[in-house]
Amino acid sequence: MLRLTEVVKNLLIINVLAFFIVQYNLIPFIPDLLRYFVLQPFGDGFQPYQLVTHMFMHGNESHLLFNMLMLFFIGPAVEQILGPKRFLILYMVAGLSSAFLHLFISSGNVVGASGALYGVLVAFATMFPNMKMMIFPLPFEIKAKYLVGAYVLYDLYSGVSGASTGIAHFAHIGGAIAGFALIYFWNMVKLQ
Repeated sequence: MLRLTEVVKNLLIINVLAFFIVQYNLIPFIPDLLRYFVLQPFGDGFQPYQLVTHMFMHGNESHLLFNMLMLFFIGPAVEQILGPKRFLILYMVAGLSSAFLHLFISSGNVVGASGALYGVLVAFATMFPNMKMMIFPLPFEIKAKYLVGAYVLYDLYSGVSGASTGIAHFAHIGGAIAGFALIYFWNMVKLQ
């Protein structure tokens, strides 16, 4: 089992703290704290800082849990290969890319680390395409390139078809593109 790496640990802490501080109004002297964390469309309350803050807030406890579990299980493997500095760059660039693609293609408010995590997930699958992964509760292993590819194709199909799922599909695609582009740029494709 991989040990919890430093950047992943700090990102987990920041995400959980941000969620509970905002969700339970733990800073009562700042009214409507949530507005600082929600990425809003251009011209509809958009503020430039939301490009960053949106990736540290989640819609509810299950959204937070799912994203943090992905970060906990996939993040350390990627951080150990890339190192802390490159991993943080990957996470932030993927999160920013997800915000920009969502803003230019879709509408509606966005919160969550999913775009940044798609960058981490695609980075993992790009570096280790043949690594076998499992999705609970499925009782069989799937190569990373197929599993992650299926996620990306699902988001692409859902985004293009306009499926009303409550998920920012193009934000996921933006993060995925950034994850692949950075791994390609760093010449770390298919290390396995």
